[in-house]
Amino acid sequence: MGFRSIERVTGINHNTIINWVKQIGLSLPDVSASNQVPEITKLDELQTFVGSKKNKIWLWTAVNHGLPGILAWVVGDRSAETFKQLWKIVRGWKSFWYVTDGYAVYPTFIDDIDYLVDKTYMTCVEGENTRLRHYLARLHRKTMCYSKSKEMLKVSICLLVYYLKYWTIPLPPPKTPQHNLTAVPDDFHLPSVQCPEDNGCAPE
Repeated sequence: MGFRSIERVTGINHNTIINWVKQIGLSLPDVSASNQVPEITKLDELQTFVGSKKNKIWLWTAVNHGLPGILAWVVGDRSAETFKQLWKIVRGWKSFWYVTDGYAVYPTFIDDIDYLVDKTYMTCVEGENTRLRHYLARLHRKTMCYSKSKEMLKVSICLLVYYLKYWTIPLPPPKTPQHNLTAVPDDFHLPSVQCPEDNGCAPE
C-alpha cells in the first residue's frame, strides 16, 4: 500500500504517516541484528526507481540459504561501488559458498573457489525480494507509487525488513505535552489589595 492508501484506510493524514516512517526507520539498523552466520549466502539485486522511471536504483540483498529474512542490504546504483558496501558486511560472515545470478560485479569480489552461479538455486533470495515487492507499493514492477527520495526509500525498506523479521514494529515515543506559557517580565508585581477598614479581610 502507498501512504495515501493507508490514509484512506486509517483516516490518519499521509504526512503524519510519512513523518512516523522517517522517525522509526532512521532509528533502525540497516543490518538485521542476528547471530546467524550463513554457511551459504545468496546475493541478488532488485530494480526500482526514485523520482521518475528514468532514475533507476537498485536494492542489493543478502540472505541465509534456507532461512527466512534479509540479513543485509544496500541501496544504490548497479555498480561495483555499491556492492562493495554490502560485501564489507557479507565477507565478515566467512560463508562456505556465495550464490548469485552471475552478474559481472560479483566475481570481482568473490573468490572462484567460494563462488557458485546458479539461477535455479536463487529461489530463496528471490522469494525475499518478491515479499518486499508485495508489501511495499513503491517496489511494485508496475505501479504509480514511487519514492521521491533515496532516503525515503531506505527508511521504508528498513522498516519493512524489521517487520518481516519480528512481525511487529517499534512505536514512536509519546510526545510530551507542550503548554503555551507567557514569559513573566522581571519587573512584574502582583497589585496590593487594600481591605476596607470597617469589615477587615478575615474570612468569616
